[in-house]
Amino acid sequence: MPLVSLVPMRTPAVDPTLRPRPHVLDPRVTERRNPRSAEIDLASPLEIVDLMNAEDRGVAEAVGTQRTAIARAIELVEATFRAGGRLFYVGAGTSGRLGVLDASECPPTFGTDPQMVQGIIAGGAPALVRSAEGAEDLPDGARADLTVAGVRRGDFVLGIAASGTTPYVRAALEHARALGARTGILACSPPAPDVIEAVDVAILPITGPEVMTGSTRLKAGTATKLVLNTITTGAMVRLGKAYGNLMVDLRASNVKLRDRAERLLMVTCGVSRDDARTVLGRADGSVKVAIVMQKLGLDRATAESRLATAGGVIRRVVPDAPPPVG
Repeated sequence: MPLVSLVPMRTPAVDPTLRPRPHVLDPRVTERRNPRSAEIDLASPLEIVDLMNAEDRGVAEAVGTQRTAIARAIELVEATFRAGGRLFYVGAGTSGRLGVLDASECPPTFGTDPQMVQGIIAGGAPALVRSAEGAEDLPDGARADLTVAGVRRGDFVLGIAASGTTPYVRAALEHARALGARTGILACSPPAPDVIEAVDVAILPITGPEVMTGSTRLKAGTATKLVLNTITTGAMVRLGKAYGNLMVDLRASNVKLRDRAERLLMVTCGVSRDDARTVLGRADGSVKVAIVMQKLGLDRATAESRLATAGGVIRRVVPDAPPPVG
C-alpha cells in the first residue's frame, strides 16, 4: 500500500563540526573532536549534564532528516514479513548490542516468533556483556555468522555501523546480497559511496562528533535506538499487531497475559471481565480474534478467516475505532 503523504521537513542548519576538513586525519564524523566539549574534563557534574543534554537535543532532529529512508525500511520489512522472510540486524560493539536488544524486545511486545527478528553481533553472545572489539575487523566472521543464522533469499539484513566503515558489517551486507537477501545500512557517519549504492535503503542520521571523542554509545547509539524502534514498531503496526494504539496481537498464555488480554477485551468491546474471559476461551486466547468475534458476532474460524483476508489488520474487518483515550 502507498505510504501516507510525506510532508517535507525543514533542513537544519549545517553544524560547522560536520563540514569537511582536509587536515583531519580521520574523515569519519563519529571520530572527530567536538569543540563544545573540549573543556569537559574541568566541568562540574551539573555542567556535564547540561552539556550532554544540549548535544542530545540534536539527535531526534538528525533522525528526522531520514524520515523517508526509515519509511522505506518499514515498507521493506513489512513486505519481507508478509512473504515469510525475516529481519536480521548485524553489527559490532554498541551497534550490534542495540540490534540484539531491539530484536529481543519484539516477542514480548508484539507476540512474534523469536525467529522473525534476529540480532547478530560480531563476537557472538559473549560480546553482549564483554567487549570483543577485534571481532569487527573479521569479514570471515560475518559470513560464518550469517551462514549459521540461515540467512537466505527473501530475508532483509540491516547492517548497523555507527562509523559507517565496520568491516564485519560491510562483509555481512555483501554476503547477504550474494544470497539474494535485501539489505540496508544504518550509520551515523557517511559510508563509502559503493556501500550506499549497493543497498536497498541507506539510513544516515549524522549526529556529529560525540561529547567523548569516538564514543558512539552516546549520540550515535541514541539515534540508532530511535531508528530501530521506529522500524520494528512501524512494520508490526502495518502487519496489524495494533488496534488503535493498543498492542492486541498477544495470546493469553500465562496469568499476567490472561489478565492483560481480559482487560483489553473489556476496554475495546465494553464487556465484563467474565464475558471477556469467555470470549477469549472461545478464541483460543487470541485477543485479535476475540475482538473480531465479539464485535461482529462471529465464530472463531470465521473471525480468523476475515482477519487473514484483511492482512491481519483489525480495522479492515471491524470499521469502528477503539474507545477514545480518557
